[in-house]
Amino acid sequence: MAAKLGGALRTLRYLTTRPVSCRLIGTSPSVRCVHEDRPQFPGSKSKFTYKLSFLDPDEEAGIPVYRVMNSEGEMTEKSEDPKIDKTTVLKMYRDMTLLNSMDKILYESQRQGRISFYMTNFGEEATHIGSASALHPEDMVFGQYREAGVLMWRGFTLDQFINQCYGNTEDVGKGRQMPVHYGSQDLHFVTISSPLATQMPQASGAAYAFKRAQNGKCVICYFGEGAASEGDAHAAFNFAATLDCPVIFFCRNNGYAISTPTSDQYRGDGIASRGSGYGMLTIRVDGNDVFAVHNVTKEAREICVSHNRPVLIEAMTYRIGHHSTSDDSSMYRKKGEVVKFDTNNPIGRLRSYMVKQGWWNDDQENEWKEESKKMVMESFAKAEKRKKPNPTELFKDVYEEIPPHLQKQMDSLKEHLSKNEDKYPTQNYEAWSEH
Repeated sequence: MAAKLGGALRTLRYLTTRPVSCRLIGTSPSVRCVHEDRPQFPGSKSKFTYKLSFLDPDEEAGIPVYRVMNSEGEMTEKSEDPKIDKTTVLKMYRDMTLLNSMDKILYESQRQGRISFYMTNFGEEATHIGSASALHPEDMVFGQYREAGVLMWRGFTLDQFINQCYGNTEDVGKGRQMPVHYGSQDLHFVTISSPLATQMPQASGAAYAFKRAQNGKCVICYFGEGAASEGDAHAAFNFAATLDCPVIFFCRNNGYAISTPTSDQYRGDGIASRGSGYGMLTIRVDGNDVFAVHNVTKEAREICVSHNRPVLIEAMTYRIGHHSTSDDSSMYRKKGEVVKFDTNNPIGRLRSYMVKQGWWNDDQENEWKEESKKMVMESFAKAEKRKKPNPTELFKDVYEEIPPHLQKQMDSLKEHLSKNEDKYPTQNYEAWSEH
């Protein structure tokens, strides 16, 4: 008996180490199993083939774009309706349009020489508000530089936005950053940095820390399709996938990386096609449909926190404005192209939905336009009158105590300014304190 049992165990051990395929024999309940000669190489999931054939991406169907609402503001699939209440939808619309009003005024402010730099969010408002509304307030955000709407949704005020762009004494960054490089510890939004894609591996690391802490939070990392060409993107994707980090990689594919069109940026089917190669759950969404963006982000967050898996979202949208105030997009794209996308912008689509629901009308629209413009102008006027931080702030907040070599430099600056006060607009700066 023992010998038979030992033989059976050896057979079972042999069978479990070899690929097996089983099939029914005719109509009988019997099952016949045959050994298959399958690749045993580590790092792949495949079968052998005896036909020489290359994978041709041009022959593959493109990844579909998930949408909930068509361009007329109608729900195309009732089962996908997120059923967001009126109060929340109105907040979505007001934040998107308030962001739009702020962009127009600050863009003109830069053109008048009042601030040094600005980047608008025209055409991409739904990617901000749709995703932000699906996150929890404690989830950590790593932005690229065109995600102001995410901060606005979380409660960053107009005063805070405009103070930062002016770099005045009320700017939490003390005027050390370029305009639009926002950040808020209270709102869990990591300060923007200019170098492209540096936030991506940082996001993977933060998500790994969240996983170890088991705190039920996730990280979302925004980036553009141009940033996906950086080496940091590869490192971030690979770390997140192999370490099972709860991070949402949110790609805003707006058609252009400054002046580089997608046709010159990549050869394959967008950014979503890379997800499966890294072993990440992936989806492509209509970035001009705020409800579709909300749905996919909400589901992605659930996957992150429940299963500790990264998710890649590619939001297909269009950058209606120039890349920044340093850019003139008329040099590399035709006006008709911009007009085509502007007529199907996310704000207009959401407004159509609200009108159909009986939640919005022309009178409310005109009243809100005036009110939002007034709100921005009031914050603008206050920010412009405030002084700049004292230049000695340059030397602070790096070390707990200022080291001797920096103290020497700060003293030298003070002495220089004291002797040459008439050569600098010191009246525009806050006076320094010896303490």
